[in-house]
Amino acid sequence: MAQRSQRRMTRVLVAGAVALAAVAAVTTTQLASAMETTVVTATIEVTGTFDGEGNIFVGGGDLGDGGQDEGQDALFELADGATLENVTLGAPAADGVHCQGSCTLRNVNWQDVGEDAATFRGTNATVLIDGGSAASGTDKVFQDNRGAGGSVTIRNFAVSDFGKLYRSCGNCSTQAARTATLENITATGPGDVLAGVNANLGDRITITGVTLSGDGAEDIGICDIFEGNDTGDEPTKIGDEPDGVACVADGVSVG
Repeated sequence: MAQRSQRRMTRVLVAGAVALAAVAAVTTTQLASAMETTVVTATIEVTGTFDGEGNIFVGGGDLGDGGQDEGQDALFELADGATLENVTLGAPAADGVHCQGSCTLRNVNWQDVGEDAATFRGTNATVLIDGGSAASGTDKVFQDNRGAGGSVTIRNFAVSDFGKLYRSCGNCSTQAARTATLENITATGPGDVLAGVNANLGDRITITGVTLSGDGAEDIGICDIFEGNDTGDEPTKIGDEPDGVACVADGVSVG
């Protein structure tokens, strides 16, 4: 039994079509619940599917300062077409997850969002977040920096104590019309707003089946609408409710 436990303690988290790069320095600790906590000191690069089996990953070294600074490295970087599933990002989580193109995040949970929970990049990139949760994202949870084409779908997701659940980049150097959907979302306050989009750039988000609860639930906004730019300047907010064009919302309840 001791040998079996030791093997479980030291196993390498690589399976199937998963490719891990730059993970020379990780520390794994067995918890009483049989979950493991892995300290990640260099970004884990994923191709194919990475199944974390419900285990916890936290930043260490250069990924472990717990700050909100822009430009941090991610704990996980997903190649175009990759899937990350059954993973919990603990604290600190650095810049969470970077998707370099189309990606799927399935049952991924952030215990304490760092800079952002996940950032999306690439042209014609289709992003699916299905299940999971995020807490303590004081700024943005999901940051959408994609180029033209594709879409982002966030469904069956719970968020609490947050700034914005979704933000289409308002001042990226390369801009595009971005399409997104929020579906079956539970948002627990305090929270600022579910989504921020850029009307002048052709963004469109559809929000359906949202339940708002908790502290200040009635004050959680549905959409902030901005005039985006490609100069790096702070975008101008021009609206704070669904307009039926850039932001379409239905089935939002407070309970």
